[in-house]
Amino acid sequence: MPEYVIERNIPGIGNSAPEELREGARASCAALREVGPDIQWVHSYVTDDKFYCIFRAEHEGLIRDHAEKAGVPADTIAPVRGMMDPTSGE
Repeated sequence: MPEYVIERNIPGIGNSAPEELREGARASCAALREVGPDIQWVHSYVTDDKFYCIFRAEHEGLIRDHAEKAGVPADTIAPVRGMMDPTSGE
């Protein structure tokens, strides 16, 4: 299944309380169940003013559908073309 990086601009998100982040995760999971089996949330990184989410989906439209149902933006959706880490240069 193709993998995507989604950038979500949410000013101040990094100051959210743990319970607020849990509620966001619950909303995301509920939206995933609604959208169906052709999309998976891998994980997300929370920064001061943005989320960076890693998703697997059969196509980009499923990611947009999930964002709408979860009530979160999907400002940038970029397909992953490759990966690298410190061992990539060895």
